[in-house]
Amino acid sequence: MFVFVCAGCGAELTAPLSQVVLPVHAHQKYGNAIQLPVLMEPGTFAVEPEPWGPPWRRWEEIDPDELAARGIYAPVHILSDGTPGAVVIAPGDVRGTVLIPEKCGGYCCGLDGADGPNLACETCDLPVASRIDDCSLWQAVWLAPDAVRRRPVDAADAAPLSWAELVAEGRSTPPFEPITAWGGPRMGSYHWWSWSPRWEAAAGRALAHLLAASEGRPVTVPDGLTEEVFQRVLDILLPAGPPVRRAVLAGPGLPLPDADADILIVPVHPQTGETWAPSSPAVPAHPVPLPFGVWLWLAFPEPHLPAPASGVMPGDVLRDDPPAPHPGSLFRLDPGVFWHTVVRLPAVRSRWLREILETTHRTHTRLF
Repeated sequence: MFVFVCAGCGAELTAPLSQVVLPVHAHQKYGNAIQLPVLMEPGTFAVEPEPWGPPWRRWEEIDPDELAARGIYAPVHILSDGTPGAVVIAPGDVRGTVLIPEKCGGYCCGLDGADGPNLACETCDLPVASRIDDCSLWQAVWLAPDAVRRRPVDAADAAPLSWAELVAEGRSTPPFEPITAWGGPRMGSYHWWSWSPRWEAAAGRALAHLLAASEGRPVTVPDGLTEEVFQRVLDILLPAGPPVRRAVLAGPGLPLPDADADILIVPVHPQTGETWAPSSPAVPAHPVPLPFGVWLWLAFPEPHLPAPASGVMPGDVLRDDPPAPHPGSLFRLDPGVFWHTVVRLPAVRSRWLREILETTHRTHTRLF
């Protein structure tokens, strides 16, 4: 475990923390006037390996060689020129900081960090972090990588769970959840059941990998919820007719994929960031990553009874009472996460995928 300390005076700025994978939805902007919850679980931190946050530069201002060195293969509107390695934690894990009043700007209902670090070390006044809590943004504190240092503490981290242990633990991410927003009939808050923002972000990243693995050919995915999430947009973006590439769910607890499977939709380990891979070398090597909680729900969906049970509820019945409502709208994946991912895949240099990227920019309302 680690604590983060001020680079200026050494004062402790966080509780002891364990490192986990950066959530796919870390930089997601969701809807308008939406009250999103805290991004990170208490006691954890994650690192953003790329530059993020101000200052920003437009595409035209950046040298092509620099873009290639950063692994960006298609145009983007703006690009961060900040220092890579920002650390994100839950706001409740911050210690010894004070707000910087002149840096507390926000778009609507809170702080958005656009003015640079808005938290200073309480001991020496060095700006050390950005508190984010504006509407439609995930609540978090981002520690500035050049203003903090990581220091080990005596408490040792437990060994990462094995794939089998993760499946047994069963911490899946439900596809639907109540979304809360400001601006109800009495200018208070109100909520409705919707597709999960986490799922929309996860699907945005996965779609980019599905398209790259398609090689410009049609792709089919498994029936059920996987089909509801991906098939509509795949059918719109990819040509019709054979030959078709077949994507299947694969991972711990599932049978080994068939030999005719072309693409594997697999989980990412939430602690180590490892992408699951089959032990057999004969299985095709076209993985499409999903956050473990989303993958687990697709692979082992939690059952709901079709009708209320009579008598005493059986001990092995897992359901809400009543079941969570199904949203009345089509699933729409997150465009920002999709574009952020696809421009960083080497396959986007191919003409057919570059045309898809340009098409989604022009007609994204149909897809996203």
